[in-house]
Amino acid sequence: MNRWPVDPVPGEAVPTPFGMSAYCTADPAQRAPDRDALVVDHGDGEASRWTFAQVDDVVRAVASGLLALGLTKGDRVLLRMGNRAEFPFVFFGAIAAGLVAVPTSAQLTADEAGRLLADCGARAVALDPDLDLAVPHGTPVVTAETVDGWVASGVRADHDLGDPDRPAFITYTSGTTGRPKGVVHAHRSAWGRRPMYRGWYGLGEGDVMVHAGALNWTYTLGVGLTDPWANAATAVVHDGPRDGLVWPRIVHSHKATHLAAVPGVYRHLLRHGDPGEWDLSTLRAALVAGEALPSTLWQEWVEATGVPLYESLGMSELSTFVSTGPDVPVRQGSPGRAQPGRRIAVLDPERLDDPVPLGPGQAGRLAVHRDDPGLMLGYWGRPEETAEVMHGDWFVTSDLAELDEDGYLTYHGRSDDVMNAMGYRVSPVEVEEVLAATAGVGEVAVRSIDVGDGVRIIGAWVVPTPDAADGLTDRVLATAGEALAPYKRPREVRVVESLPRTANGKVVRRDLP
Repeated sequence: MNRWPVDPVPGEAVPTPFGMSAYCTADPAQRAPDRDALVVDHGDGEASRWTFAQVDDVVRAVASGLLALGLTKGDRVLLRMGNRAEFPFVFFGAIAAGLVAVPTSAQLTADEAGRLLADCGARAVALDPDLDLAVPHGTPVVTAETVDGWVASGVRADHDLGDPDRPAFITYTSGTTGRPKGVVHAHRSAWGRRPMYRGWYGLGEGDVMVHAGALNWTYTLGVGLTDPWANAATAVVHDGPRDGLVWPRIVHSHKATHLAAVPGVYRHLLRHGDPGEWDLSTLRAALVAGEALPSTLWQEWVEATGVPLYESLGMSELSTFVSTGPDVPVRQGSPGRAQPGRRIAVLDPERLDDPVPLGPGQAGRLAVHRDDPGLMLGYWGRPEETAEVMHGDWFVTSDLAELDEDGYLTYHGRSDDVMNAMGYRVSPVEVEEVLAATAGVGEVAVRSIDVGDGVRIIGAWVVPTPDAADGLTDRVLATAGEALAPYKRPREVRVVESLPRTANGKVVRRDLP
């Protein structure tokens, strides 16, 4: 029997007690034990499958194994694993044990991942043997073989249930300080995702979701796993060769009803594939998030495939909250309206201490009401930064936007300098600090560049030192390649005589030529 109702009701309260892992694995295992929960497509017609009953069994085995390591409720478990099934098993297993999962990207360098490990103070690490990380002496390391041993042991833990506000996981996001900050999410965040089921996906029991992202990406963990599993729907991910054109084949092979990706995936398919050869007959909706969707790309996709493409706007602190969907008609140039049950507003940026919602057509700071169950608990170890984004009844974002009479949102970019490149938020300060260590660099500033067709890359403007040797551009790119994850690296370096500054000497990144 299900602990909680399946169909979402706008504005419904979070049940108590509540557990994110029970909601996403135990309950669907009761409803559809023999249905495929997770399919990992390896390419060449090969795939690994786990039913809902098997997923829940593995998750409870991992929970038992983690607790046997001596971990106690609230301890953090950092995950640094590639695109393998053990990633979601450890993620949900840690949450089932009452621990706090800390998923990280496999694209991070060892040093970048090490800084996150130190920041969160993880008591255990789930690690791929082919990914480097300096794990402190005495910290338990969990591998795929460890998970296999826990499953074979036959020992299982019960799902942790309790206060919906207790921490469940921490994701790291870039900010203006240059040091990634941990976003702490409560167990209730899974319940807070329910407005997406109808407001964006049109997702229900028995559907099949294909996500084009890696399992270690929080976009995939949410849209590609958490929501399908909560609906007893099948999640399909791919860990085979990535030629960028595999997705129509995977949709056809697994009879997918939904495909989720960033705009770049759809752009690549249309530029390099042949829609006339695709069989997308089972696909009811394509979903897009991560960065703004150009109207021309939306129109091209719909005309070429006949499949609706629904956009959503979100952030690490809340996931998505504005979208189009089966019940919300697409309006070109807008990511949509607030999902059912969400309360959003555009606030006067000059009166945040006494928040004043602006009327239709007036641009300001986009805000979400603080009673939204999907909203973060706060930033890990940074109470001052948490307080900076909470104003009265509102969580105030750095996004600039306006609403029209029908509630459709127009996005005007960010009020800070945080960049969006390839669907990732990147701090310019973090990149600049790394590049500044390059021999011959006197000053450096970075920002994202629109290179056309809706594509944005990171560019670096460098002022050389008087004694800078030849080859400065190559050295800057080499430094980035050694110290930064691929999505943080500049794709273009421009050598200039000076950087644009304010009268007070502050670099104005938006004025970089």
